[in-house]
Amino acid sequence: MKRKKRIVIKVGSSTLTHDTGLINLRRMETLVKVLADIINAGHEVVLVSSGAVAIGVGKLRLGERPADMPTKQAAAAVGQCELMHIYDTLFSAYNHTVAQVLLTRDVMEHAERKENVYNTFCRLLQMHTIPIVNENDTVAVDEMDFSDNDNLAAIVATLIHADSLIMLSDIEGLYTADPRKDPQARLISRVDVIDESIVSLAGGIGSSRGTGGMISKIQAAKTATDAGIDMHILCGERPENLYGIFDGELIGTLFKAQSIQEG
Repeated sequence: MKRKKRIVIKVGSSTLTHDTGLINLRRMETLVKVLADIINAGHEVVLVSSGAVAIGVGKLRLGERPADMPTKQAAAAVGQCELMHIYDTLFSAYNHTVAQVLLTRDVMEHAERKENVYNTFCRLLQMHTIPIVNENDTVAVDEMDFSDNDNLAAIVATLIHADSLIMLSDIEGLYTADPRKDPQARLISRVDVIDESIVSLAGGIGSSRGTGGMISKIQAAKTATDAGIDMHILCGERPENLYGIFDGELIGTLFKAQSIQEG
C-alpha cells in the first residue's frame, strides 16, 4: 500500500452517524485526522462519503429514513450542506482543502461528461485538494441511481485509475456467515476470485441509516478487481485501522485485483 499513490476511500452512513441519526463527531474527527496524515505521507485520497440523507434526517428530526422520494431528496439537500461544512472545518484544521463532487449516473454514461469529470478529479488532486464525492440525491431521476455509494466508489476508482479502493463499513469484512447471528462465523481475510460461493456469503441490506450491505460491496469489489484495483473492507468504527492497511497488515478482507490482459 505504501507504493500505491491514488486511493479511493468510501465511508458509509453508519460510520458517520450515531443510532440517533445525528453526526458521530468523534469518529469523523478521527477519520479526518487519519486521512490528513495519509495525504501528508504522499498519497492522493478521494473520499466517497455517504451520510447526506442520514444527517438530513437527523437534523430535520424526521425519526427515520424517508420512504418517499421528495422527502429523501429534501433530507439529502439539508444533510449535504451540513456534511460538507463539517468536512471543510475538520480538514482545514490540518491545512487541507476539500472539494464537493456530486455525481449522477447519466454523467458517467456520457463520454464527454465522463471525460470532464475525470479531468476535474485529476486537476483537484494536482492542486492538493481532497475531492469528497457523493451521489447527487437531490436531482437524481431514479430512486436508486448508482444503487448505493459502494458501487459509486468502485466506479470512481475505475474512472480515475485508482491504485486501491478501501471500504469503511459497519462490519469487519466478509464472513463465512452473518457474525451478528452466527457466533461461529469466521472472517475471510483474502479473496482471490469472486465466484458464486463468495456472492452467496453476502446478506441483505446494511443498517437502517444506509442503503448498502455486503452484497453491494461484493458487486463493488467485482467492478474494482476486474479493473485491476485491490479492494479492502474494514470496520469504520476504528479509522486508525487505515494505518495498518498502509503498513501492510492484513486487516478486514482484501479482494485481490485481477490481472488485466493487454491487447
